[in-house]
Amino acid sequence: MEPIIKVENLWHIYPTGNVTALRDISLDINRGELVGVIGQNGSGKTTLVKQFVGLLKPTRGKVFIDGEDTAPLKVQELAAKVGYVYQNPNHQLFARTVQAELEFGPTNLGVPEDEVAERVEQAIEFFGLQDLRDLHPYRIGFPLRKLVGMASIYTMKPDIFILDEPTTGQDNVTTRKVYRLIGKLRDEGATVLCVAHDMILLAEVVERMLVMRDSELIMDGTPRQVFSNDEIMASTHLTPPQITSFSLRIRKDKQNLDDVVLSVNEMVKLATN
Repeated sequence: MEPIIKVENLWHIYPTGNVTALRDISLDINRGELVGVIGQNGSGKTTLVKQFVGLLKPTRGKVFIDGEDTAPLKVQELAAKVGYVYQNPNHQLFARTVQAELEFGPTNLGVPEDEVAERVEQAIEFFGLQDLRDLHPYRIGFPLRKLVGMASIYTMKPDIFILDEPTTGQDNVTTRKVYRLIGKLRDEGATVLCVAHDMILLAEVVERMLVMRDSELIMDGTPRQVFSNDEIMASTHLTPPQITSFSLRIRKDKQNLDDVVLSVNEMVKLATN
């Protein structure tokens, strides 16, 4: 099966300052995968995923979405296949009401009016936006505004869903909705890329992690493989979830723990078996 995202020897050099943001990246992402992208600020994470939605174009190399070269395509042409949720919803939202924001994307894609209405109602119910539909997005708090940004992309039903720091600035209630959204997208067969510093989120929801450092892809593996690689974690100045760090210390002490634990639930199951 052809990968839904294919990257071949990708370079991106910002003309201002001649900054190399991506250096010879090659990778395949298959349909339905849940992928985390990690690295320090400036490592190339966001530059990489913006290539997939057409917001940036390769300086050298190729990016293919569902077999199609993105170089000649406009953002609008990729929008039906790739949805991008900005870290800051203020860069994304512009309609006068929440409902209008949710209607805009699918309407612009030519989705029939009755189906647009159905998608909007589903999104409003799923994200708990019933009391906000007639409000201006900028009249609601940041955590809910961020959910509106996610909902506005969800109504477009893209094959690929990119979340840029989805839990940043979120409270516990809205963070749980992010977890539910990723689970729902998985169940619907979408491909999800999650750019994040939230290691707990990634440990619990993704199946694969891409590790960026200094514009290069330095590791591609499962969360267990990445979090248990001391050299990789130290070089990126990132820290595994606390429960994972604890399990690693136990394993190094040669106690009865055969694998890296990614969540409290896993630790409880291990302890009760």
